[in-house]
Amino acid sequence: MKRLFLIAAILLSVGTLSAQNYIIVNSEKIFKSLDAYNTAISELDSLAKQYQTQVDERFAEVEKLYNGYMAQRSSLNESMRESLEEMILSKEKEAQTFQKSLFGQEGTLMKTRVERIQPIQKQVFAAIEAYAREAGADAVIDSSNNPTLLYNNPAIERTQQVIDLLKQQITTSNN
Repeated sequence: MKRLFLIAAILLSVGTLSAQNYIIVNSEKIFKSLDAYNTAISELDSLAKQYQTQVDERFAEVEKLYNGYMAQRSSLNESMRESLEEMILSKEKEAQTFQKSLFGQEGTLMKTRVERIQPIQKQVFAAIEAYAREAGADAVIDSSNNPTLLYNNPAIERTQQVIDLLKQQITTSNN
């Protein structure tokens, strides 16, 4: 009786699994096919370089102060040494705070990234969802950066179809 129940359960689950309809897309390829995304990424990279230059300048100033302090350290009295050490530590902390304000999780660069990329992501995900519904897919698997996807049949790869749908939507919304 238990065997019969177990066999029935296995057959039922195999039937359910084979009935799943899914498609595979490469979201990275979809994003890179969009001019708006590529422009946003280029602008963000440029902004990051500008910010890094500003951060590097602040840390270079701290290093210059530290090197000057080390060169004069032996000729300074105790109170002057402590005063300079505090000033250097304060400048270093300011530089670290500045760096975090630009590159941290709540930093300017992250906020700008969200502001620029999120609308594009929503548009891409909406196009993937629209295509999946149109194709009658129960699930969508993203093949970009997926180390567990060992093989995918090109017959179920739908990246180009999603790109075409997305470009059609963009063209329609621009007119």
